[in-house]
Amino acid sequence: MQNKFPGWLQKKPINVEQVHTIKSLLRKLKVRTVCELARCPNIGECFSKPTATFMILGDRCTRGCKFCNIQSQSPARPDFEEPVNIAEATRALGLKHVVVTSVTRDDLADGGAYHFAATLFQIKKYNKNITTEVLIPDFMGSTKAIRTVVEMGPDILNHNMETVPRLYQQIRHKANYERSLKVLRTAKRINNKLMTKSGLMLGLGEREDEVIAVMKDLKAAQCDILTIGQYLQPSKDNICVQEYVKPEDFLKYKEIALELGFLHVESAPFVRSSYNAEVVCRK
Repeated sequence: MQNKFPGWLQKKPINVEQVHTIKSLLRKLKVRTVCELARCPNIGECFSKPTATFMILGDRCTRGCKFCNIQSQSPARPDFEEPVNIAEATRALGLKHVVVTSVTRDDLADGGAYHFAATLFQIKKYNKNITTEVLIPDFMGSTKAIRTVVEMGPDILNHNMETVPRLYQQIRHKANYERSLKVLRTAKRINNKLMTKSGLMLGLGEREDEVIAVMKDLKAAQCDILTIGQYLQPSKDNICVQEYVKPEDFLKYKEIALELGFLHVESAPFVRSSYNAEVVCRK
């Protein structure tokens, strides 16, 4: 366990006034961002760009992963005005790229797939030229649910592996490594032109060979984009950091991933799933 942040994890001061302004607008429009709920260290940087990552389907999750700051309780009923509200927030903020993610909703028959689709529909209704990315849960491996989202035409579909298989039971015991790979394979099978994406957190006790093995599994699943970042303990109730991975090691992982054939890789301590999400769509 490591507690003291090394020098490379000292984040630059944020523009507090700008962040407060955007937060106030989001509250007015009754929408949430994962930037706030997950206590993302990049919130100041990302709020200064024409992008945002919206969190749908509430702020309570049915999984309770040890690394996540989202509350694990009985979720509320979905807000069916939320897709329209997010589209309105997209317009008000002048966004050019939107990421839509959610808590995991195992209590819903489709895992929330329809709500994802409805949100994409409303965003595209506002601006057909906007680029979109969805960061979806595993929908318990349901092909029907995955198809519901894919057929609404996101530019990128993301599903994070999060960590290496050996640590699943300890860190995300309700998830399944093979099922997560299946999500990516299924999405690609439904639409082979769809860009797929996944992400890993480091510093949880994984070994280098295990990280590389996950990369190879992702490439076998035809995953196009990879993000790799440092796990940072969001609260005292979450699992502790086991290691602060050095910047040069992140660079090494990026080089390995590119050699394996990933089209785009973001690998650095502060990288998160949605970090620089718009870059791929501009290529």
